[in-house]
Amino acid sequence: MNTYSEKISSEQAKEIKNFFEKKGAVFDTVQYSVWRAKTSKFQAIYYESGKLLVQGKEVTEITKEINNILGINNIISPDETGIIPKEEKYIGTDESGKGDFFGPLIIAGVQVDSSNKQKFIELGIKDSKKLQDKVILSLASKIKANSVHSVIIINPVKYNELYSRFRNLNKLLAWGHARAIENILDKSSCNYALADKFGDESLIKNALMKKGQSINLKQMVRAESDIAVAAASVLARAEFVKKMDELSRRYELNFSKGASSKVIEEAKEFVKTYSPERLNEIAKLHFKTIEEVLK
Repeated sequence: MNTYSEKISSEQAKEIKNFFEKKGAVFDTVQYSVWRAKTSKFQAIYYESGKLLVQGKEVTEITKEINNILGINNIISPDETGIIPKEEKYIGTDESGKGDFFGPLIIAGVQVDSSNKQKFIELGIKDSKKLQDKVILSLASKIKANSVHSVIIINPVKYNELYSRFRNLNKLLAWGHARAIENILDKSSCNYALADKFGDESLIKNALMKKGQSINLKQMVRAESDIAVAAASVLARAEFVKKMDELSRRYELNFSKGASSKVIEEAKEFVKTYSPERLNEIAKLHFKTIEEVLK
């Protein structure tokens, strides 16, 4: 049995579901899923976490059609478009924890150049959403050993403080991406930076301080297809996984990733064990999840 997996948005999930309906799929649900589509030749499960998993005999052909719907086939590396000259070193940035109720927001930056770019490709570094956490933790140490990098850790208390100041997630993200870029520029000069497109480019540019003001910053949809951004996504995810484990040990409770019904039950258990006031220590309080927790 072949498999395919991809992290998709709720809007993309609607398009994919419509595609499966036209294929004559029968729908039901399994644990932690929003829906499951089944035919005699494949099954597709869209999970609450946003992950789409397709398994079956016709996955290769189905994958091509799904990628066309998602626009993945149109994504190419920035140095193939001329956005960033091939001979130039540049910084890639990405984040982890943005869609998770529990835990911190982690933003990482990695600088690549001619000496480490090919090495990262050979190591199999790619978008962290396509890698298991065990592999991510192993790759993170190799990325750190072979690059100028920065990891910004915004723990829940600080995250909630910043969100109350910015009142906008994209502005908060831009602040974090800018700090990662600035930290790398403190160690190494660089003319280019690339980030995933989560908002207007001016958000990051406006958040950059003196050293970063002259950098040529680009944002690209699905920038994780680039090796520098992929490496940054691995660093960010590795740190997020470690911080989530630390939270579980500190409070002697389980904290799941995402914002599912399971997360709501775990948050209720935390409130019962500690108090509603202490949710600030473990969770992002602007999530609508908080309403379900405190019902």
